[in-house]
Amino acid sequence: MSTTALGLILLAALAHATWNIAAKSAGSAGAAFVWLYSVASTVLYLPFAVLVLAGADVSMGTWWSAALVSGIIHTAYFVLLQRGYAVGDVSVVYPLARGTGPLLAVVFAMILFAERPGALGLVGAALVVSGIVVIGLTGSSSSRPGGASRGNGVLFGVMTGVMIAAYTVWDAHAVTALAITPVLLYWGSLVTQVALLTPVALRDVSRLRSILLGNWLKVLAVGVLSPLAYILVLWAMRLAPVSLVAPGRELSVVLVTVAGWLIFREPKPARRLAGAGTVLLGVVLVALF
Repeated sequence: MSTTALGLILLAALAHATWNIAAKSAGSAGAAFVWLYSVASTVLYLPFAVLVLAGADVSMGTWWSAALVSGIIHTAYFVLLQRGYAVGDVSVVYPLARGTGPLLAVVFAMILFAERPGALGLVGAALVVSGIVVIGLTGSSSSRPGGASRGNGVLFGVMTGVMIAAYTVWDAHAVTALAITPVLLYWGSLVTQVALLTPVALRDVSRLRSILLGNWLKVLAVGVLSPLAYILVLWAMRLAPVSLVAPGRELSVVLVTVAGWLIFREPKPARRLAGAGTVLLGVVLVALF
């Protein structure tokens, strides 16, 4: 893996961890919160999309078809993730989502794209996934008020991971085989998300206003950092195989695990950090591939 690709992955991991911490802090704001930051992202990234479109040689039909599929998958991903944060610990939901996603993405990439990463890269990917599973299965139901069970967090974590695998493989195909610029693909996906969630968000305007007033800084943070994190990953996919980029970006699990302990006071930090160390070792091996 090139130094440039590794740098993009590390920056993406930092941005991704930060916006997930903000989303967890929003609690049970649900699909309305997702709609708010999707609108923010669409508006904030519009100038970049226009600039890229002006200099891009792209088929409008191909672009919007790819963006539509991407947007549908991303909408399911964001809604499931936000629901998971409402019912489970961030250090259960996030690691399981990020672990299930890369595991399936590696399998899909090998089957669909005939990617064949070397032995060292595969060992690194396996270590990343193993460390994430250790972190995720360390959760305790006693850490949640009202006795919310870890099972809720595990369920939504895994469901979110399936969506991660789906959009990772599809979007990698879009930016490589279809040659769609990452900024355009993701902006088109954002437009799709806003369109799909608008009927849900506007169903209760007073609640929407209340969520915005109480979480405007979090809306802005996610609105900026969520697209940035993923655009960086899409660029990295142009420089390295998706079967290595997908696990390598999971360095964000380490940061979110620490945040779960320090910010949200979630239990058993020693085992979670041990799993995080395994993730780090896996990322190093992936980088050396």
